Amino acid sequence: MGHREDLLAGAKRCLYERGYGRTTARDIVAASGTNLGSIGYHFGSKDALLTAAIIDSFAEWGAELDAVMGSLTTAADADSEADWFERFEHACTLLIESFDGHRALWVSAVEAFAQAEHIPEVRRQLSASLEETREGLVEVLERFASHVSSRTARTSASLLIALLPGLALQWLLDPERAPTGEELGHALRELLHGPSGP
Repeated sequence: MGHREDLLAGAKRCLYERGYGRTTARDIVAASGTNLGSIGYHFGSKDALLTAAIIDSFAEWGAELDAVMGSLTTAADADSEADWFERFEHACTLLIESFDGHRALWVSAVEAFAQAEHIPEVRRQLSASLEETREGLVEVLERFASHVSSRTARTSASLLIALLPGLALQWLLDPERAPTGEELGHALRELLHGPSGP
């Protein structure tokens, strides 16, 4: 690996061990076996490097999750409404279960979003990553809910992006009272169709 890759790997390790706000440039240098000058040369700043590490870590997490959820998009009777809700519940359950192994990543992401207001490069990186996530979700939705138009798939992707951090924050703060995948599916059914009975 070159210095850039070493820095990214070291920064990711620091994110999981120390978090975004408590990681210093020297911590990253120690974890990566590089030097302070390399951070500026390859990333411009420590914050830009840590943000790149968060984005890269989320991409890895997303790939893991996509592999697990892949079977949901090939379920029989994919156009059945009941089947769609079942797959939504199962996807939410898998998502919630994945939070546990990536708690430090979510905490670091919250810290990075707060910094985006004050550091233009962090804002730019996160904005670009958000658009990539939206496009990726559009592809998933087109497989997962093939009956929706491209425009609706994009808007639905934005809705899912709006829901995901809220769900993660509820889990981070109080996992015992955060909703389950089943509860989310039930709530969505009732919102769309009204009460389904006792």
